[in-house]
Amino acid sequence: MARRTCNFVKDDGGSCGAAPLHESDFCFVHAPEYAEEMAEARRLGGLRRRRERTVAGAYDFEGLETVGQLRRLLSIATVDSLSLENSIARSRVLVAIVLAGSKLLEVGELQQRIEALEGALGPRLHAASGRKR
Repeated sequence: MARRTCNFVKDDGGSCGAAPLHESDFCFVHAPEYAEEMAEARRLGGLRRRRERTVAGAYDFEGLETVGQLRRLLSIATVDSLSLENSIARSRVLVAIVLAGSKLLEVGELQQRIEALEGALGPRLHAASGRKR
């Protein structure tokens, strides 16, 4: 049995490909009866992205892809947590931050040691990886 797809045709002539709503020829995104809801969802999405950029800029936050970026976020969480009133919850958050920070330090140190070893072994490492086993 063939799978039903949305009847919306994109500018390039291709089809939407999404499953249509029950008893409709269009998916939620392209159904004319939901145009107002989709416009509101797009507006809210734009507001969220704008807010994310503003907050990221205020905290100098660039992402979670590197050890340095993770350390930056832990620093932000630490400062915010330290400014809270003393409580058990605050203490738990600070312990979690310390544990996460120690793990980051460990990973960072191991990364530096591996890079140093690879640098020292340089040509021998490349020659060994080229041999057949």
